[in-house]
Amino acid sequence: MLSEEEKEELKAELVQLEDEITTLRQVLSAKERHLVEIKQKLGMNLMNELKQNFSRSWHDMQTTTAYKKTHETLSHAGQKATAAFSNVGTAISKKFGDMRNSPTFKSFEERVETTVTSLKTKVGGTNHSGGSFEEVLNSTAHASSQNAAGGPRQTTDEELQC
Repeated sequence: MLSEEEKEELKAELVQLEDEITTLRQVLSAKERHLVEIKQKLGMNLMNELKQNFSRSWHDMQTTTAYKKTHETLSHAGQKATAAFSNVGTAISKKFGDMRNSPTFKSFEERVETTVTSLKTKVGGTNHSGGSFEEVLNSTAHASSQNAAGGPRQTTDEELQC
């Protein structure tokens, strides 16, 4: 139990602490206002502070060991993936080259040339001699584009049979 005298002393100390806290809050509030005024005069605002904090945090993160290891690993993986895609592209190009030089493709190319020449002879009445596969394809594409653009009308199956 506290005596009356001790209670009075504690009450006086309580009032004094509350007064000090109120004074400190007022001083802190005044200092915060002064801080805001100085920042405004310097052109500093919340957005600039956020940018600075973000830049500082980003820099700090980039200097961590975990970031450096991850960056190195991903960079290495990217280099390996690039090399793999390059090898795949080279292999596909080689296969297409091999296919184009194969006897099956050559036979197909000759049949297409013969068929196109035969059709041109029947439809156009002129005799075109062979030509390369590319020339035949270009000629066919040109004829198709003329038909689509209102060029000569397309011959029907019945007319070809005559």
